[in-house]
Amino acid sequence: MLKRKINELKSNVSEILELPKDITLDLPKITMIGNIQLYIENHKGIIEYGSTRIRINTNGGIIRIIGKKMIIKTIITEEIIIYGEIEAVEFAQ
Repeated sequence: MLKRKINELKSNVSEILELPKDITLDLPKITMIGNIQLYIENHKGIIEYGSTRIRINTNGGIIRIIGKKMIIKTIITEEIIIYGEIEAVEFAQ
């Protein structure tokens, strides 16, 4: 309950001050180049990794990437770059 109210306050402040929500709400920022590269900023770790499915934990929930021949090219503290034949990107709480 308290966490939800804090997030609502952050969201309102973000809108009033025109700040990016990915920074103020600690949400992931996802950039996709065609269906061959996916760049995810502000992640909290990898849950599952395989050549056909990758699941990544974020404060906004779980991101599931489905595809073929996928590899994690780069992984550092807050960003991941995935290459392969990306077929779907799904979000779950």
